[in-house]
Amino acid sequence: MKVLVVGGGGREHALAWALARSPSVSEVHAAPGNPGIGGLARLHPVAADDLPALVALATRERFDLVVVGPERPLSLGLADALIAAGLRVFGCSRAAAELESSKGFAKALMRRAGIPTADWQAFGQADAARAFGARLLERDGKVVVKADGLLAGKGVEIVDDPAALGEAVSRLLAAGGAGGAVVIEQFLVGREASCMALCDGEDLLALPACEDHKTIFDGDRGPMTGGMGAICPTPVVDAALQERVVREVLRPTARALLAEGRPFRGLLYAGLMVTADGPKVLEFNCRFGDPEVEALLARVDGDLAQALLAIAEGRAAALSFAAGAACTVVLAAEGYPGTPIKGAIIRGIEAAEAAGALVFQAGTRQDAAGALCVDGGRVLAVTATGADLAAARRAAYQAAALIHFDGMQLRSDIGAR
Repeated sequence: MKVLVVGGGGREHALAWALARSPSVSEVHAAPGNPGIGGLARLHPVAADDLPALVALATRERFDLVVVGPERPLSLGLADALIAAGLRVFGCSRAAAELESSKGFAKALMRRAGIPTADWQAFGQADAARAFGARLLERDGKVVVKADGLLAGKGVEIVDDPAALGEAVSRLLAAGGAGGAVVIEQFLVGREASCMALCDGEDLLALPACEDHKTIFDGDRGPMTGGMGAICPTPVVDAALQERVVREVLRPTARALLAEGRPFRGLLYAGLMVTADGPKVLEFNCRFGDPEVEALLARVDGDLAQALLAIAEGRAAALSFAAGAACTVVLAAEGYPGTPIKGAIIRGIEAAEAAGALVFQAGTRQDAAGALCVDGGRVLAVTATGADLAAARRAAYQAAALIHFDGMQLRSDIGAR
C-alpha cells in the first residue's frame, strides 16, 4: 500500500515509523511531516488543516490509505472530504470528532448514555461559571475549568482558590477556539490512565492501556502540558479493569454515537481517572494520544497498516503487541508550556538511537545550514522498550541523557509511580 500520514508532530512520526515497518506498506508519505519523518517518508509541504490541498494531493497521488493524526483536521471534516473523493481514511467524521472538539457535547453524551464522569456544568457566562465553580471549590478544595473547544492541549486548568478560578474562567472564555463556553467540573482524586481503541463504527478493539504524565515538573507539579511522558502498559489498568472500561465506557460511547447518527470510525481515546468508585472519564479524544502513541506503537509487532485499513473500511481490526513495556520521555523547550524559546541546536539524537532508543521528533526544524533546531514546545519523544517497565525506563533515560539542546526540560519520574 501507498499511505499518507497527515500531520507533523511526534504522534505522526510514530505513526510513520510503525507504518513503514508494516509488511503491506510499500510507500509512506506525510503532509507536512517534520525532519524526523523525512527520514522515513516523502514529505509534501501541505498544512494539516488545508483540506482542499490535502484532498487534491491524496487524489493526485492515489493513496491507498490516508491516516489523519491530529484532532484539528478531523474537527474540520477532513475525513468526510477525503471519503467524498473516494479515498479510504483512518480518522473519524466531523460529527464524531465533536466528542473531542466540544467538551460540552462529550459531557452531555455521557449523561445521556450513563457513562461515568465527574459532576459538571457548561456555561457561556463568566458569573454563572464562577458561582458553580465556587460551590465545587468549597466542597472539594479544587475545581477543573475546561474550554469547551480545542486549544491544543492548553484548554484545561486546575485551580484551588476563588481568585484563580475567576481568572481561569475569564481566560478560557476569551481564548480563541474555546467554543464560547467553559465546562466547570468536579476535581477527581485517583490515578490517570489512557485507554484507546480502534473503533469500526459498531465495535472496537481495545489497545494496551497507557499512562500519561501531564504536568511539567516531577511529582505532578506545575502547569499542565500536552504530556511530558508516557508508559505502556500502565500497572493501574489490569485485565479486569480493562474489561470494565470497555464495558462501561468505550463500547457505550461507540453505541451512543452510532445511535445518534455519528458512527465513530477511527481511534477512540478515553482519558480516565481511576477513582475509589471505579473509572471515570476525564476527556475523550478522537485520535491517538501524544505521547502515549509513541510508547504504544513501540510495542506493535503486527501490521498496523492492515489494522487501520480495516477500520477505514468499517471492518473489525486485529493487531498484536510484543510482551514487555515501553517508556517515552519528552524533551521540552525552555519556556514550555508557556512561550517556548526556539532555535536551539539539537545534538545527540544519533547517539541515542545507537543506544537502542527510538527518538520521535515533534517540535523540530532544520535551519539554513541544515542543523536540527528546536521549533516547538515538546521537541522530542525518547522511547525505549524493555522486558519490564523498570528496564524500559532505564533505557529511555539513558538515551535521553545523550541528547542536548539549550534550555532542555524533562521530567525524571516518568513511570516511577
